[in-house]
Amino acid sequence: MASKANNYSKATNNRNYNYSNRSFQRKITDNRTIRFKCNLQNTIIDVLRDRGWTEVKDESDWDFYWCDVGWLRENFDHMFMEEHVRICHFRNHYELTRKNLMAKNLKRLRKQIEREQGKVEATKCDFFPTTYELPSEFHIFVEEFKRNPGSTWIMKPVAKSQGKGIFLFRKLTDIPDWCKKKGMDAPDTYIVQRYVESPYLIGGRKFDMRIYVLVTTYIPIKAYLYREGFARFSNTRYNLESIEDSYIHLTNVAIQKTAPDYDSEKGCKWSLDSLRKYLTAKHGIESLETLLQAITNIFIKSLQSVQRVIINDKHCFELYGFDILIDANLKPWLLEINASPSLTASSQSDYEMKVRLLEDVLNVVDMENKLTGKEKRVGGFDLIWDDGPVTKEDVGFDSISSSSLYTSNVFLGCLNDREQQLKQMYKQQQNKAAATQSNN
Repeated sequence: MASKANNYSKATNNRNYNYSNRSFQRKITDNRTIRFKCNLQNTIIDVLRDRGWTEVKDESDWDFYWCDVGWLRENFDHMFMEEHVRICHFRNHYELTRKNLMAKNLKRLRKQIEREQGKVEATKCDFFPTTYELPSEFHIFVEEFKRNPGSTWIMKPVAKSQGKGIFLFRKLTDIPDWCKKKGMDAPDTYIVQRYVESPYLIGGRKFDMRIYVLVTTYIPIKAYLYREGFARFSNTRYNLESIEDSYIHLTNVAIQKTAPDYDSEKGCKWSLDSLRKYLTAKHGIESLETLLQAITNIFIKSLQSVQRVIINDKHCFELYGFDILIDANLKPWLLEINASPSLTASSQSDYEMKVRLLEDVLNVVDMENKLTGKEKRVGGFDLIWDDGPVTKEDVGFDSISSSSLYTSNVFLGCLNDREQQLKQMYKQQQNKAAATQSNN
């Protein structure tokens, strides 16, 4: 087997549902081995190769393609895809993941809800900071800025990632000064947002959460929430005196790992399981459940905001990386949504988590046609929306019991006993298939 991406190795635990030992997991309905293509050299290529599928390169035919968004933009509109073929992005995924379009679509949804259901219901969309697009909305922004003297704002380029080009400011003069510094006659498109000045702190440090949501269709919306994820911490204790210090205010790993005292072994991450336990001990289970429901509302409202504009295609699915910040009042804020969340591992444990995540993406996408489509759980993914909210059932494995305050099928940060669940699920499927065959 080829050497592992990122210099991290896959866990060698004995998994009874190993794909290479289950021929029915390797075949599509016409009995051909599944052919995959992947142009990324990180964790996903390891997972695909371990799946027991056949890797193809160049212009060879494929059944499954984990592509980058650049390839999609250049090729999708000129292709014919057979019924069973799957690809890892929706055609215009950027409606939700480009920062200015995300804000535009969320604002439009809020106005629609207020018009149709009233102001109280519209407050359920108040989970993203006041946002303007620059330079097109500069004059509107200036009016808002003058109404809130002394506030801190944050500028973000709409089409960059990993914290590139982001800065905080409190004076309008900082914007033209910045443009001059960059040597721009016409500045790139940016968004400017009210900075959340009172984030929830742990150990005096700011953090945000990376949470994974998988969407398999937009008409109707069908969305799964992954149990695992991580909290990304800043390397320096939080304060508002030094707004120019990226190590205080930006939690991106790409930024934090350049800090002089960054510990590459420990990193700046907690698992969501650890964060859940901390918040439960600090605030109680009911406060935690209320927070999780508010976070789930962010996922659903975000997807609904683009349901009418996303080009739905049966060949497409999307793994989104939601970045969520919690403030000092336990209110969650949506920072941004990523269509290509980083699959490059920063440590061995990070690699193993992303392997589990990607294996379960493939389990849900189900190229082998072994699921019924009615499963509420597949490995670490829990179905949270299926043309409407999905309620909990007795799954029997969770180490942290949920409060009875809410009934939605959300287990974020709960034990991810995916091996046991997958083994049981596939065994039940085999037993049903055997019973049906014997009856015929």
